[in-house]
Amino acid sequence: MAKEIKAYDNILELIGNTPLIKLNKVTEGFKGNFYAKVEAFNPGHSSKDRIALYIIEEAEKRGILKPGDTIIETTSGNTGFSLAMVSIIKGYDCILAVSSKSSKDKIDMLRTMGAKVYVCPAHVSADDERSYYNVAKRLHEETKGSVYINQYFNDLNIDAHYKTTGPEIWEQTGGQITHLIACSGTGGTISGTAKFLKEMNPNIKILGVDAYGSVLKKYHETKEFDNEEIYPYRIEGLGKNLIPTATDFDVIDQFIKVTDEESAHTAREIAKKEGLFVGYTSGAALQAAKQFAEEGEFDSNSNVVLIFPDHGSRYMSKIYSDDWMSEQGFFDSVNLEEIQKIEIIK
Repeated sequence: MAKEIKAYDNILELIGNTPLIKLNKVTEGFKGNFYAKVEAFNPGHSSKDRIALYIIEEAEKRGILKPGDTIIETTSGNTGFSLAMVSIIKGYDCILAVSSKSSKDKIDMLRTMGAKVYVCPAHVSADDERSYYNVAKRLHEETKGSVYINQYFNDLNIDAHYKTTGPEIWEQTGGQITHLIACSGTGGTISGTAKFLKEMNPNIKILGVDAYGSVLKKYHETKEFDNEEIYPYRIEGLGKNLIPTATDFDVIDQFIKVTDEESAHTAREIAKKEGLFVGYTSGAALQAAKQFAEEGEFDSNSNVVLIFPDHGSRYMSKIYSDDWMSEQGFFDSVNLEEIQKIEIIK
């Protein structure tokens, strides 16, 4: 009798069930135990695989998406890649409106995955006709048989993580998690994961990460949108210049802001000390953990889970480029040793 061939039917079956990995060297001196939920182990190398598959399959079940239709979305890169990947397997066309802040690596990847890409200026207001929000809306209106995913204002974004990421973390920690640290962009990851964890144990603290130049932290604290908070910053997929309805502020206990520069160096530190090649927002998550640790947030009984959203390969022309880091003024006398010396043998 022939042995069964152990193979997956397609790449989509690999989405989810990402590993929880203990952080050792980057958290030396901190009180408590720290674990990374490493979403780069998804086949599309980011947490956005979860929402891409979930939202598309929900649209199919509801009869909104039909064979030959076009999927349209606003993205800083990761959601677009995941949607393009799912579209290939399921047979849909994919059109993406991308922020010019997205790395060249991300934009090239989207084109490689067969998506049609519109690159829109990053530093314009959300209601500007050139913003990637409004470009996506226009493309949806102009494209017959299209579905606009609209991740910033789609409750399914939260549901995807409520049904997958939250339960996975609860099971992987044996219910012993005390703190969750997650970056907030659309807010779907932190909101859905937090909603599940709070239902299991309302004492779990949910710590959100925001960027300087973003409105989320102040809105969480005051419920007021302050336009004065908005200014250009470099981190992709973190913070916002609008208030996404995919963010459930009620399940988040506290926000902390991190800088572009510290987050970039911290991402590089993760690679060098833990062997985990992760993206810019992963550096932001660990930087937030450092700041919370300095404030005395954790004790010896704390079990802290950090969500590392994506893979470092998407930032080769940014935080992992010494030239880019130098151009941003991110190298100084304190961290010049980070620059890798290359010797060419002739």
